[in-house]
Amino acid sequence: MTSQTELEAAAFRRLLAHLQQRTDVQNIDLMNLAGFCRNCLAKWYVDGAHQAGQEMSYEQAREIVYAMPYAEWKAKFQTPVSGSPQAQQQ
Repeated sequence: MTSQTELEAAAFRRLLAHLQQRTDVQNIDLMNLAGFCRNCLAKWYVDGAHQAGQEMSYEQAREIVYAMPYAEWKAKFQTPVSGSPQAQQQ
């Protein structure tokens, strides 16, 4: 019989895979609609690691969540936030 933890882990892996495929969905959109984003997931991942007695940095967790270094993901997929000073200058 599959444990609840295994089911939760499978759901989390599927959520990560979904977000990794949906690079068109920006973190600000997630925050506005759901109240969390990829960065929140990375922070929760770090918290979980620390609670389990494992060392993990925020950047390590981000690389797991984004499936690449965050700076690389940001350069490839992040778009300016509409209404931001940067977006208005373009």
